Amino acid sequence: MDQNIIDLYDEYTHAPLERRVFLARLARLTGSTAAALALVPLLEAKQAHAAIVPPEDQRLETSRITYPGSTGDMKAYLARPKGAGKLPAVIVIHENRGLNPHIEDVARRVALAGFLALAPDLLSPMGGTPTNEDTARDMIGKLDGKQTTQNLVSAVAFLKQHAHGNGKVGAVGFCWGGGPVGDLVVNAPELDACVVYYGRQPRAAEVEKIRAPLLLHYAGLDARINAGIPAFVDALEKTNKKYTLHMYEGANHAFNNDTSEARYNKQAADQAWSRTIAFFKANLKA
Repeated sequence: MDQNIIDLYDEYTHAPLERRVFLARLARLTGSTAAALALVPLLEAKQAHAAIVPPEDQRLETSRITYPGSTGDMKAYLARPKGAGKLPAVIVIHENRGLNPHIEDVARRVALAGFLALAPDLLSPMGGTPTNEDTARDMIGKLDGKQTTQNLVSAVAFLKQHAHGNGKVGAVGFCWGGGPVGDLVVNAPELDACVVYYGRQPRAAEVEKIRAPLLLHYAGLDARINAGIPAFVDALEKTNKKYTLHMYEGANHAFNNDTSEARYNKQAADQAWSRTIAFFKANLKA
């Protein structure tokens, strides 16, 4: 698919653009409104195809819970291997469409790898994630950043004391969620490991506060996010932080999201996932 089309879709979902503006610009790129409308389903995520690990997988115990956040009760999806003892915990932070079936599936994948996985619904202060993804995206833009960070700090505290946890807590954030996971690692010195998938970087002045080791995944074609890498890496180096950075050449932003046909890159996704699980296993042992 033309990279200009993928870049336009990225602008639509993250700038964001109004849908009518997006469709008008897409029509110019494709040559007609009809061609643009035919292309949209290939660009948009297909949540019906989200489950690599089915919700009813008998190897897992899953539940919808609440935990105490700074703004009140936070909704979340919890998954762990059935019958397991105390496990390291991982917070799974969603993209800018909220806690949807894809992110719940990612939480189940984390759980199957041997972790207690918690996927918070960061739209809980606004009533929770709606079914309409464009509405969810608009709601994400209205969240209070500091409150969102504190709701994630509360998730760390919740998992540190969880009956099925071993006291170690990591976090992984995807796309929009990569920004909040960066804010979390700056504000939660008790966090034990942090993984970022193509997310906004913390401000360089805040990097000194980081205590957890970092694993950073970036997409080679993601010019918007990659623009912030040099300043971030410079700050990490100057403050002697422990980090590993991988650049997946030829991959687009959101390359891990298998529900988005146009941007999903199986080779990059599989490699990044393998590295992510190995990183958590190495850093979250009791």
